[in-house]
Amino acid sequence: MAADFWAGYLSGAIGIIIGNPLDVIKVRLQAGDLHADASSSNLSRFERASSLVRGAAAPILGYGALNAILFVAYNRSLKALDGSVTDPTNPVGVPLYKIWLAGAVGGLASWTISSPTEFIKCRAQLDRRDVSSWAVAKEIIRTRGWRGLYYGGGITSARDAIGYGFYFWSYELCKRFMTSDEHGQYQTAISILLCGGIAGVVTWGSVFPLDMIKTRLQAQTIAYHPPATESQSLLQPRQTLNSFQIAKETYRVEGLKAFYRGLGVCSVRAFIVNAVQWAAYEWLMKSFNQSWGAQVRLQEPAVGL
Repeated sequence: MAADFWAGYLSGAIGIIIGNPLDVIKVRLQAGDLHADASSSNLSRFERASSLVRGAAAPILGYGALNAILFVAYNRSLKALDGSVTDPTNPVGVPLYKIWLAGAVGGLASWTISSPTEFIKCRAQLDRRDVSSWAVAKEIIRTRGWRGLYYGGGITSARDAIGYGFYFWSYELCKRFMTSDEHGQYQTAISILLCGGIAGVVTWGSVFPLDMIKTRLQAQTIAYHPPATESQSLLQPRQTLNSFQIAKETYRVEGLKAFYRGLGVCSVRAFIVNAVQWAAYEWLMKSFNQSWGAQVRLQEPAVGL
């Protein structure tokens, strides 16, 4: 397969391994009162290291594939939008709006992976029980069928299209600001790390309210397992709301600040993860291209002496 596929896959997996602990905290803060264990006052569960890696299996596998599809779709879309592009990792002179559009197309293309991956991850991170991603996936399929894996897919696709548009846009904008005339297009490791981190923060800042609504929408599907001492007769059936109703009710009860609860933790995570992820992607792309280019040259017939 193409170098950008494997570079995207491996860099995505690396990013999830680094960022999952902070992602657990972010999701529980977003869920708020919709789930008892999500309350910010009940963080005792984070004392166990296992709770900080909960839900990581699905994203490690899924996000690697998601990132691969994202970068492949972005690279191909950018070349289609601007015929002058020969190296998508260095789109010199390409208008930034084309980079945003290519990123949005990449986000939509990755939706087929991100939607079920996000749903499984969210369920695993918020469930009271100590369950694995695999157990959550099997339960969703058993109770909702295969289509159930895409619950919340509409708002997830909107989040991904908008977010990844700003992801590539902000990364390229930052690179252009940090590239001096003296060094041309040469990017130091520090500049790549910094631009990648900034791109991650900008991305989440642009779509965090949508992500919060997605989290609460998916959290509604978690079955309530009461303590053994709690009377079943006192339990009330949980009302299921759609995305618009969740947004309206959240604003009415908790105000605007609820849409940005957890943004601080998310921003720290986004900076670290995307700094490392972009550095890994750029390095892997160069390594793969050099390695595969050398193999092609070795396979070429020798010119007669």
